[in-house]
Order: sequence, then C-alpha cells, then structure tokens
Amino acid sequence: MGTIPYGRQDISEDDIAAVVAVLRSDFLTQGPVVPAFEKSIADYCGVAHALAVNSATSALHIACLALGVGPGDLVWTTPVTFVASANCALYCGAAVDFVDIDPHTYNLDAVALAAKLADAKVAGRLPKVVIPVHLCGQSCDMAAIHALALEYGFGVIEDASHAIGGRYLGEPIGNCRYSDITVFSFHPVKIITTAEGGMAVTGRADLAAAMALSRSHGITREPAQMSHAPDGPWYYQQVALGFNYRMTELQAALGVSQMGRLDEFVAQRHRLARRYDTLLQALPLTLPFQREGTYSGLHLYVVRLHLADIGRTHLQVFEFLRERGIGVNVHYIPVHTQPYYRQLGFTAGQFPQSERYYAEAISLPLYSGLSFGDQDRVVAALKEALS
Repeated sequence: MGTIPYGRQDISEDDIAAVVAVLRSDFLTQGPVVPAFEKSIADYCGVAHALAVNSATSALHIACLALGVGPGDLVWTTPVTFVASANCALYCGAAVDFVDIDPHTYNLDAVALAAKLADAKVAGRLPKVVIPVHLCGQSCDMAAIHALALEYGFGVIEDASHAIGGRYLGEPIGNCRYSDITVFSFHPVKIITTAEGGMAVTGRADLAAAMALSRSHGITREPAQMSHAPDGPWYYQQVALGFNYRMTELQAALGVSQMGRLDEFVAQRHRLARRYDTLLQALPLTLPFQREGTYSGLHLYVVRLHLADIGRTHLQVFEFLRERGIGVNVHYIPVHTQPYYRQLGFTAGQFPQSERYYAEAISLPLYSGLSFGDQDRVVAALKEALS
C-alpha cells in the first residue's frame, strides 16, 4: 500500500484537454485564457475585479502595495499561517505583528484584535493593514473585523488561500463585502489548482489598477496612465516599479477547467469531513469546529491531540502515522517562532493559544479523491496510534 497524502490535486481528462488546447494555440503566456479564468473567479465570487498571478504569495505582495503598505507601516496577521501571510508586509518594508488565534476556530481572534487595537491606539501604533487568514477554509469573523477596520481606519486583506468555494453568512468568500482585497491560492493541494498560481480579487477599481501595474513590471499600455500621448501602437510606459508576477495561459486553462468542478470538490470534502467526525468522535481528539454562518472550503481537516490522555507525544503520534503510510502534516508552525522572526524580536510565549495549538495539531488526509477505503485506513492507523 502506498502513502496516503494529506492533500493532492484532482486532474481530469477535461483538464488535460484544456491545457493541450492552449499548447496548440498561438498563446502560451498572455492570451485570452487568463482573462477568462479571472472572469470565472470574479463571477463565482460576485466581485468586480480579479487579477491572476503566479502565486498567492505574489497576490499578497501586490495587495499590500496597492493599499500603500511601506516603510514605517505596521501589518498585523495571525501566527498560525504559512509564512507568506507575514512576509508580504516585510517585502514592502513594513513591520509585522501578530494577533493570537481563537481557540475553537484557530483563526485570528476578533476579540483579541479589538483589545490589541485599543492598546495600539493609545500607543499611537495602529496597523495600516490587517490580514486575517481563513485557516483550513473556514472564514474568520469578518463582520467583526470589518467593523473594527471602520473604527480604527486600517485596510483588510483576506488571505483566503484555503477557502475558495467557501461561504460566509450565506455569501461567497471573495466577494470583498468585509475587506478591500481577497487572495486565493491554486497550489496542487488546494481546493482547485493551476499547478502554481494565485488570484487577488477586489471590488475597487483603483486597487485593481494598482495591482495590475505591480503584477507586470509597472508597465502600462493605457494612454490615460501615461505621462504623454503614445508614440505609436507599439508604445508602453513603465510608470511604477513592478514585478513579473503574471500567470501563464497553461495555468489559466487548467484553472478554468477546474472551476467547473469547484462546488463538487468542496461538497465531497464536506462528505469526507462529516465521515471523519463520525468515525473519530470517541477518540481523545478535538475535532474541527465550524462557526455558525460559515461554510468552509475545507482545505484541511485538523485534529488536536489530547496529549494527557495519550501514551505518546505529538511527535510520536506523527511518526507512527507516517510509518504506516499516512501522510499527515502540521499546519502551521507559528510564524513568530521561526528563526527569522525571532531575529526581529519575537519570543516564545507571546501568543499562547497559537503555541498550544501547534503542540497538539495534526492535519489528516483530506482531498476530493480520497476514497472511503483510504479514509478507513487513516482512521484505523489513528486509533492504533492513540490506543
């Protein structure tokens, strides 16, 4: 028996045909398929603007730039995320701080955020932007975060890398009702994939225009953005310092095809998660909690070990499962504990909920192609590990 990964892509013959069609076309990099993919995401989310890029990290970077993040500014996010959610602010020359997690959802805690903002206002050190991360695909408490943004005057970037296909208060994650910009990831282990790739969506034309410039070297072909009339039809101007963050036609073709099965992928993840909930309920574990009003994209199924009731350590359970071909993982190592962030002055103990979570969390295999038989194998191995 082979290893069951914690996540993997689901590629159909239609997906392959879509990519092959681009290979046989006139455009491999920038052509008609990238805009078609952007439109499919924008239409799905009910948002005005979508910009495809080569990774969610790039999307976070240009989102920060569009909101004016720069030297002297402060960006807050959660410690329990991939490092890109924090690094994007450092790319802009800003400083980073963190807000601890809600102990039930593992998302940025809106109550802790409110308390930290009140203290920061007194100290004169309010954030320019807050980046809530929809961990595992479940939305943060965005209505509360939005209300705080209005009160304290900061921008909001939703890191929805885990969450495409999810909903919040009955509406699609990504409609930007409670944020300035939302970012998605299409890495192979995510809900849909473009191999590598990401997307930034926004309801604001000014932010979309700023991100479009940053995505492609700061170059424009729009006469309205130029310093003088074009020299001719070939003409372009670099009007800002940008980057090469573009998505290819090949990636976008895969994305367009995958979007046709997005709802099916998420529904199957929910069926598998409900089955895990039933099969694991008697074990010494904390199972995932879903806040009322949320419908998770369910990128990850994270359990927390009741270590006091188990005869093995966190590491021993992890290794036991890996040795039996169960490709579990841990999402994530709190960012503030990374050596680079320690050098910036962060220390252990600053965000205790995040550190407790890390000491107990294990991500079990979950992806749309996971069979019930393989899921049973995961459960049997976990029961043996915890016995």
